[in-house]
Amino acid sequence: MARKGHIILTSHRRSGANRIAPLRWGAAAPAERGPLIATLTHADQRNVIGTHGGAYSLYRALAISSGQLDPLHVPDFADTHPAAAIGPHPQWGEAEKIVSLDPWGHLTGEVFAEARAAGLDIRPTIAVTKARLDIPEIAEAVAAGRLQPDGRILTETGEVAVTKAAIDPVWHLPGIARRFGVEESALRQHLFEHTAGMFPELVTRPDLEVFLPPIGGQTAYIVGDPAALADPAKPVACRVHDECNGSDVFGSDICTCRPYLMHGLEICVETAQAGGAGVVVYNRKEGRSLGEVTKFLVYNARKRQAGGDSAANYFLRTECVAGVQDARFQELMPDVLHWLGIRRIDRFVSMSDMKYDAITAHGIEIAKRISIPEALIPGDAGVEIAAKKGAGYYSDDTVPTAEALAALKGRGLA
Repeated sequence: MARKGHIILTSHRRSGANRIAPLRWGAAAPAERGPLIATLTHADQRNVIGTHGGAYSLYRALAISSGQLDPLHVPDFADTHPAAAIGPHPQWGEAEKIVSLDPWGHLTGEVFAEARAAGLDIRPTIAVTKARLDIPEIAEAVAAGRLQPDGRILTETGEVAVTKAAIDPVWHLPGIARRFGVEESALRQHLFEHTAGMFPELVTRPDLEVFLPPIGGQTAYIVGDPAALADPAKPVACRVHDECNGSDVFGSDICTCRPYLMHGLEICVETAQAGGAGVVVYNRKEGRSLGEVTKFLVYNARKRQAGGDSAANYFLRTECVAGVQDARFQELMPDVLHWLGIRRIDRFVSMSDMKYDAITAHGIEIAKRISIPEALIPGDAGVEIAAKKGAGYYSDDTVPTAEALAALKGRGLA
C-alpha cells in the first residue's frame, strides 16, 4: 500500500486507461480534450507521465527532504489567470499542429473549473503576464532615431511594453513520433533508456500518451496586441531564438546571439508600431541543445587546434565532442506559433534555413527574412557566420514574391 502523499512504482500496467479524466489530444473543445493531471498525491487521477515543471522537480524534492516544503501543499491559483487573452485559435483543434505544448495550459482555471471544483488536481502549464523590458540596445535605438517612442508600446526612456508567456513542455508521444517519422514504441524506449529509467511508465503504460519531460521550456515575448498575431490584415514580425547564456546575458563576443536577439526585438517594436504585432520566442536550448558544458569544451577545442579557430573546423569540433552538430530539432518549434494563431510572418528575423524550413513546412507563410546587419556582428563571431553559411545553416535575405512585396508595402514594411 502507498502512504498518503506517496506513489507506488510498478513495472506492471494498470488495467485500462485513466477513467477519471481521459485525454483526447487535439479535440477542439477543452471538455472533450480533457485536462492534464500530473498529481503526485492522487495516483488514481494521473493521466500523464512525469510531473509539472519537470526541470525543477529535483529542487522540489530537496525542498521537501529538507522540510521546507509540505509534500501535500495545494497551490492557491487565485488571481493567477492570464493578464492578456490568447486564443483559442483554430490550430488548437488540429491534432498534428501542436504536439509539444498544451494549448489550453494557461486556461485551466477557466475551462476546467468544474473538474477542479470536483477535486481533480489540475495545474497550468502556461502562464501569461505583462511587463516592461528595459534593454540598453533598445534605448540606443531610440537615441539613434531608429525607433520613435509612442508612449504605449515604447516609452521615452526606451522601455518596451510586452505580454509574455512562459510555456512548459507537454509532449503528446504519438504526435511527436509521427512528427519525426519514428515508431512510438521506439521513441518511448529511447526516452526511458536515456533518462536512466526515471520514467518507467514510458514503457509500462502505453495508455498514457502525454509526457511532461524534465527539460527547459520557452517564453514568448509579444510586442503589441497578441490578437494581431492571428489577424491576416495586420503585419507580424517574429524572431525565434535559442538560448545562449554567454551572449544573451553576459555579452560574450564569440557569437551573434545577443545582437541578433536585440535586432529581432527592435523589428518587433517597429512592426507593432505599424499596427501589427511582433513576437520573440525564446527557447531553452543552450548550446544547440547540447548543453553549456559541451559548448565550452568545443570552444576550447576550436581555439587550440592547429592554425587557430576556423570556419572549416567549426562543426567538426562539435561532432568530435558531442557526436552531432545540432540537437535542437526545429521540427517542434512551430508549435508555439500555432498556439499564438500565426499563419503568416511578414518579417522573419533569422537567416536560419532550419528554422525557415520547419515553419514553412507547417503551413506558415514567411514573406521576408531579415539578416543581422553587418555592423552588429562581433569581431570574434566571423567564424560562426562563415561556418554556418558554408554548412547551409544560414541564407541571406529572401526576395519576397510580388504578392508578398505588395503586402509588405501596403503595411509600410517593405
